[in-house]
Amino acid sequence: MNGRQRIACALRGEWPDARPVMLHNFMSAAAEAGLRMAEYRRSAAAVARAHIRAAETYDLDGVLIDFDTCTLAGALGAAVAFPEDAPARVRAPALASLEEVRDLGPPAIAGDGRVQLWLEACREVKAYFGDEKFVRGNCDQAPFALASMLRGLAPWLLDLMDPAREPLARRLLEYCAEAGEAFVSLMAATGVDMVSNGDSPAGPEVIAPEMYRAFALPYEARIAARAHALGLPHMLHICGDTTRILRDMRSSGTDALELDFKTDVRAIHAECSRSVVLSGTIDPVGVLERGAPDAVAAAVRAILDVYEDSPRLIVNAGCALPAATPAENIRALVRAARGA
Repeated sequence: MNGRQRIACALRGEWPDARPVMLHNFMSAAAEAGLRMAEYRRSAAAVARAHIRAAETYDLDGVLIDFDTCTLAGALGAAVAFPEDAPARVRAPALASLEEVRDLGPPAIAGDGRVQLWLEACREVKAYFGDEKFVRGNCDQAPFALASMLRGLAPWLLDLMDPAREPLARRLLEYCAEAGEAFVSLMAATGVDMVSNGDSPAGPEVIAPEMYRAFALPYEARIAARAHALGLPHMLHICGDTTRILRDMRSSGTDALELDFKTDVRAIHAECSRSVVLSGTIDPVGVLERGAPDAVAAAVRAILDVYEDSPRLIVNAGCALPAATPAENIRALVRAARGA
C-alpha cells in the first residue's frame, strides 16, 4: 500500500498494511527547508517545496497543508500581524460591535491573495504526489472560531451570554459559515483528498458544552456536509481536553477528529473508534519537541495499544509541531507507527 491508500483504508474503517502517519507539521517543515515563516507564507512554491521535502524525508503517508489560524479572518476584515518567525495572528477584530454584522455583505474570499496562496500550495503538492500520498487541505477556522476572531474572543463570548443578542450572533455565525463553505469549495477544486477546519475556541476549555452544542456544533456540521457534498472527507480539530464534547463532535458528521494529548485516548477510543478516525494525540511540545526518541516511541505505542482493535487511527501530534522539533523524534514516531 502507498500512503494515500493507507489513510483511505483508515477512513473506511478497514485495516491498512501499516498505521498511517500524517503530521501537523507546517512550522517544522518550513524550518527544515530553511524558511522563516515570513518566507513560507509568501510563496506557494516555497510551501509546496517544504511539505514535499518533509513527506519524502520521513516517508509520511499524508501531507497537511496549513498556514495559520487567521487567513479567513484577514480576508474578512480583521487586522492581521505577520511576525517574521511565527505564524500570522489577529491583531484587531473586524467588528467593533455586534450590530455591525447588519452591514456585512456576502463573504467574498475567493479574491483574497492569502486564500489563493493556500489553494495554490495545495494544488502543487497534490499535482506532485498524485495518488501516492494523501493530501489534506486545511480550510482555516470553523465558523465559531472565525466569529471569535472577527468580533474578538472576549466580546464574542459576552455577546453569546446575552439572549437579546442571539439573533445578531446567529447572523454572524451564518456569515462565517458561508465563508467556510466557500473555502471548502475552493479547496475541493485543487484536487486534495480531504479538507479540515479548526474550532479550538469552541472547546470546553473556553466555553461550556451547552454553548458548544448551541453555537458551534450546528455550523461545524454544515462545513462537514459541504465537504461530503463535494465528495471529500472532513476532519475537525479542537485543542484542549475535549472529553465532555466527544459525542457531540462525532455527531457533527465529520469523518475524523484531530485531538491533542489533553483528551484521554481511552475516552476517545470508547466514543469514536467504531465510527470516526482519530488523528493524534501525541504532545507536540512535551514529547515531540522536548522528549527523547524513546519517549516519542513510547507515546506512539501507548496509542497503538489502546487502538489495537480499531483501524480508525492516523498517527499524528495533537496540534502543530513546533519549528524546533528534532528530526530524530519525527523518525522515531514514524518507526514506532510502522511497528519497528
